[in-house]
Amino acid sequence: MNAARQAVHQGFLPSQGASRAFVWKYSPVNWGRRPRHFHIEPEINLVASGRAAFGIGETVVEVEQGDLLRFPPAQDHVLLAASPDLYLFAIGMDPALSSDVLRAEADQVMLPLRLRLPDGDFRALVNRASAIVDRDGVEQPCAELWEHAYWLGARPRAHSAATMHVLTRRALSAVSQAPDLGLDLLSSRMRTAGSEISRYFHRDVGMTFVRFRTRLRLLRLIRLMDGGDVTLGEAADRAGFGSYSQCHRAFQAELGCSPQRFFHSGLRQQMQQAYDP
Repeated sequence: MNAARQAVHQGFLPSQGASRAFVWKYSPVNWGRRPRHFHIEPEINLVASGRAAFGIGETVVEVEQGDLLRFPPAQDHVLLAASPDLYLFAIGMDPALSSDVLRAEADQVMLPLRLRLPDGDFRALVNRASAIVDRDGVEQPCAELWEHAYWLGARPRAHSAATMHVLTRRALSAVSQAPDLGLDLLSSRMRTAGSEISRYFHRDVGMTFVRFRTRLRLLRLIRLMDGGDVTLGEAADRAGFGSYSQCHRAFQAELGCSPQRFFHSGLRQQMQQAYDP
């Protein structure tokens, strides 16, 4: 794995309570930056003011007031630079709730997106986010905000700033529903060369198909373990790993630790609470 893109696992939702949707605010005056991280929750960032640069996988994306970014589960991201007046809203939602809100198939992935919002839509989203930021118990208004933001990106020509190839969209949808799906089988189903899928996927998502699939498996394993009543070996099998040893290697490569250490020491909490200066 590329050490320069080592990422930690940081769940998006607050650890306390049972929130299934939340809106965080960020400004450089009040907060440190999270390290490069990924999580199971799809996330939307709305830039209310200022400018910023994000590292998304192996790519760098510059945004400014009026821009909206979407990160699917497993896509690592980090705030690299921020203007003094940066203010943004980060909106995240449990994957199952997101599917319910968007009336989508279970585990259907949210596509990566950078979108410049029309002024009216931008003001409407900022007003919705401002009313519920940093509050618990706002699942319904957060769902309305989530739906509004999502369907803005589904409008015709919404992807014009960074067009995603159809092979990437199909690959993301397929592997999100079946993280054990191999590239050979996927290329057979899509009737195209695996190298073509890999090339466009890497360009559009900022990481290789194989690494993205591994991340999805890790996230599924974490969700299974959090549900209880399952051993690590059983969770590894159900998450799509061929063996526990394969799961161990993936954990070590992606998170720099063994599954045992992640789940049975304080390391996971240390990752969750990590902030860069």
